[in-house]
Amino acid sequence: MKQHRNWVIAAFVILLAIAIAAGTSDLWRPGKVNEKGKGYVAVIRIDGPIYGGPDTEALFSNGGNVTSEQLMKEFKMARQDPQAKAILVRINSPGGSTGATQEISEEMDKIRSSGKPIVISMGDMCASAGYWLASKGNYIFATPATITGSIGVYMDYSNIEGLMDKLGVKNEKIKSGAHKDILSMYRPMTEEERSMVQSMVDDIYNQFVQTVADGRKMDEAKVRTIADGRIMTGKQAQDLGLVDAMGNYYDALSYAASSGGIEGENIPVKSYSGGMSLRGILSGEAKGFADIFAAKLAESFSKVLLQSDSLMVK
Repeated sequence: MKQHRNWVIAAFVILLAIAIAAGTSDLWRPGKVNEKGKGYVAVIRIDGPIYGGPDTEALFSNGGNVTSEQLMKEFKMARQDPQAKAILVRINSPGGSTGATQEISEEMDKIRSSGKPIVISMGDMCASAGYWLASKGNYIFATPATITGSIGVYMDYSNIEGLMDKLGVKNEKIKSGAHKDILSMYRPMTEEERSMVQSMVDDIYNQFVQTVADGRKMDEAKVRTIADGRIMTGKQAQDLGLVDAMGNYYDALSYAASSGGIEGENIPVKSYSGGMSLRGILSGEAKGFADIFAAKLAESFSKVLLQSDSLMVK
């Protein structure tokens, strides 16, 4: 018990030291943007599925996803940066959460309203929510083999009622309303519930179609003819009006520079991800460590209560 208590105290001291260092040292704060020169192209990357979540620079956080708060911060910084003359958005994503995508797209709308051009460069894949964001750009580049499109919405759920019956297990719920357990995997949906969910899907789908129609300056009826969830190549997307030109990252970068009035072959770029700033790393790790510490502290208190008769109510 004494050894366990010492571990908790040591953990608290380490956490406190990290928090003080990360919050007070000027050496670990991100450097200021150089406001001299001809300006640069701000490059923002969207790699992986798009989901809602906090911005973190923790070394050991779950990778492979793009969070809305991370991207909103980067787009906001690009909009407010006087030296960012244009924004190049490199997208390599199969899609993601609609709510998170809409949050990000609002920041892109603010950039366009400010007069700064947004150029999109599609990578291997820019589909579904990825294309939702791409349609917010002023100009879209793709390669002929880029997988894009997938304009549509779906909501899935599983029904394991048959399996539960075979196992002799029954799930029961005490609920506040008839639809509180809608999409439950333990029972089939009623026709009323199916209609409710379908109306939600239709509403989000209509928002998606309208976004594409507005962004691409296309007739909404034309968008609907190809917004059936199909995927397509970059070349097919160009033929349908969803992409402007064929080109790779550097073609898109050159176009962005030209759109922002930046001349020359060596194009200066700026990234706002700051993923390896020491302060950001420590802040992210401190948060993760705090979660572990809190769990251990709760466990320690629980053991003390269980082992002390004087504190128990019998």
